[in-house]
Amino acid sequence: MEDLAVKSTAAASAKIVGAGHNWPRNDGIELDLSWVVDQRVNLSAAERRVATLPGRRTVKKDAQAAWLLKAVTCIDLTTLNGDDTTERVRRLCAKARQPVRQDILDALGMGDRGITTGAVCVYHRFVSTAVDALEGSGIPVAAVSTGFPAGLVPHDVKLKEIEASVADGAREIDIVITREHVLTGNWQALYDEMRDFRAACGDAHVKAILATGDLKTLRNVARASLVCMMAGADFIKTSTGKEGVNATLLVTLVMLRMIRAYQERTGLKVGYKPAGGISAAKDVLNYQFLMKDELGREWLEPDLFRIGASSLLADIERQLEHHVSGAYSALNRHPIG
Repeated sequence: MEDLAVKSTAAASAKIVGAGHNWPRNDGIELDLSWVVDQRVNLSAAERRVATLPGRRTVKKDAQAAWLLKAVTCIDLTTLNGDDTTERVRRLCAKARQPVRQDILDALGMGDRGITTGAVCVYHRFVSTAVDALEGSGIPVAAVSTGFPAGLVPHDVKLKEIEASVADGAREIDIVITREHVLTGNWQALYDEMRDFRAACGDAHVKAILATGDLKTLRNVARASLVCMMAGADFIKTSTGKEGVNATLLVTLVMLRMIRAYQERTGLKVGYKPAGGISAAKDVLNYQFLMKDELGREWLEPDLFRIGASSLLADIERQLEHHVSGAYSALNRHPIG
């Protein structure tokens, strides 16, 4: 386990910083249909791989605290509810600035490290509010766009929504693809759509939400991942959080291997964001282990790894408090917004 586990919170601290955009953009490549249609997934082998992960990888005590602090810096702290308000978004931004209570950080020897979440993710309506609330923090605002979550509004409306969010200060745009293009195998249409989204984002980084729970097969997930990367996605993301099935380790394995294949062929690094249903600290550790195993240490940083979550942060803070105090507190002592 020595290659995986960071042995103490102090050893981990050098890499625990706020989110940045320090990696080269993925400019994309020409659509290679032969590469896309050649993708296959060995379902039984993939299932065996993820089934053995919890038993083969574990961290305890200081090492676990270090991994969980690292996970905090990769969270896109999210509120995407119909009853969102300006004040809720401001509270969420305050939590993003100080995601773990100061007394807990001090006890871990991390009180001066400036730990923040990776981003705050909101609807376009609240982008300017979040930008104002996060001023000076270095925390980027991510906006969901393109008719989130279904992605079925007209294409020109999608582009205008992206442009409006960028104009309001969003530094990251989480777009949703048209699932029909995947389900009908219209890879050229998916590529063209994604290229348009990438262009509309300008300097803002773009995360392509595949809505994997709607894509029916792992083969479709692999092909859609590859097409979106060819078209210039800086990140590929599992889900909106609104589908019946959201992020899973099985889907994650397939998407990570597509990221690896894309890097091996092009030299370009693309980030990964699981989203939806990741609410427990023990679960996020498995995603981190899989990232480390499949892609390497660089993909444990917020430049290349984000976690779309809301309640996850409260459980991580609760686990960290248990680590320093030996006692569990109620979840309502760890509000997120």
